Amino acid sequence: MRSTIAPHRIVIVGGGAGGLELATRLGDTLGKRGQADITLIDKNRTHVWKPKLHEIASGSMDLSAHEVDYLAQAHWHHFHYRIGEMTALDRQRRQVRVAPYLDDEGREVTPDRVFGYDTLVLAIGSLSNDFGTPGVGDFALKLESKADAQRFHARMVNACIRAHAQPTPLRPEQLHVAIIGAGATGVELAAELHRTTRQVVAYGLDRVDAEKDIQVNLIEAAERVLPALPPRLSAATEALLQKLGVLVHTTAKVAAVLPDGVLLADGRRLPAELVVWAAGVKAADFLKDLAGLESNRSNQLVVRPSLQTTRDDDIFVIGDCAACAWPEANGGKGGFVPPRAQAAHQQASHVAAQIKRRLRGRALKDYRYRDFGSLVSLGEFSTVGNMMGGLIGGSLMVEGAFARLMYVSLYKMHELALHGFPKMALDTLARLITRRTEPHVKLH
Repeated sequence: MRSTIAPHRIVIVGGGAGGLELATRLGDTLGKRGQADITLIDKNRTHVWKPKLHEIASGSMDLSAHEVDYLAQAHWHHFHYRIGEMTALDRQRRQVRVAPYLDDEGREVTPDRVFGYDTLVLAIGSLSNDFGTPGVGDFALKLESKADAQRFHARMVNACIRAHAQPTPLRPEQLHVAIIGAGATGVELAAELHRTTRQVVAYGLDRVDAEKDIQVNLIEAAERVLPALPPRLSAATEALLQKLGVLVHTTAKVAAVLPDGVLLADGRRLPAELVVWAAGVKAADFLKDLAGLESNRSNQLVVRPSLQTTRDDDIFVIGDCAACAWPEANGGKGGFVPPRAQAAHQQASHVAAQIKRRLRGRALKDYRYRDFGSLVSLGEFSTVGNMMGGLIGGSLMVEGAFARLMYVSLYKMHELALHGFPKMALDTLARLITRRTEPHVKLH
């Protein structure tokens, strides 16, 4: 006789690295067995691994080969996908409110909706923080989403075509790019642009001299690039960037972003046709004081070691929007888990296991962040990084082919969690074949 007990309702908001991996894990276990009804809510139709956005922006990655369609993923892995953006939370009724979804012409596709939950997981990710700097909203591009990356790439290609076609000399800002923020995103984008802009020009735009006309400026307020990583890694990265011809400006605070460049606090003006803001990280503004949940100054929701919120046991938070304590940080002085893909991957695995324990009435275990180091890809030129913690028991700087292999393996781990080994292997092979028959840079 069939059970009349309703399955446990699990709602996951946010289909990024952590949210989609969690939905897939739970769907393949609890959802497949009918033990839980799992719903993933995201405002986009497809998923792209966020650390890949700089490759989309530079044109070095074929987006269509790396997108994951939420509707298809949900069908294959026994969960539901619902499109829309979360706007409110009712903790008493245990309901999430989702705004209407509109198409490109402003027509309503889905209405305002409410989804009930027994367990809620917030995995909304993070945004860049412009700290109220004048002109950022009007004149700078950000790399927070697939659409942002595509917008930058289109403008970059248009800038090259415009410069080739115009009969007049180049203006001072033309074909100059200013990247504000020398964290991983800024550094990786600068390196990729050095290569891809030259490849775009090589496809017949012979009136543009790539070495003389194209200039990438990397601007950082701290004393060194990659300020969150060890100094020796920063030094090696800066040396490689300078060898590529990237102009690195450290201890350079941005006073304003202008229509034709960047104004620094010391009065210098850096002309630029394209400005990218890649500095600072914060969670979405609507998370601040969301339904009385505890948040910090960066709008992150504060969680206990179990990854449950401090004020509601039914709500878990993972990824960049979670303020999760890391007692071992800073040499044992303590800190918070950094906003990295490896953290989201670990937390998704942990919460999947804890939800299963919760359904069985067992006590939850605490999450412990395992720092496996950091890797920064400088395109095809090089990869640098440091391996730490669980991998080698200490810290070791790595560079070159081995570091590149480790960098690629991070993405493969994400694909493995979403698709399993057979599909991951076949997709990888298909991309290798396609790459040999098409341009190595996206030209539109």
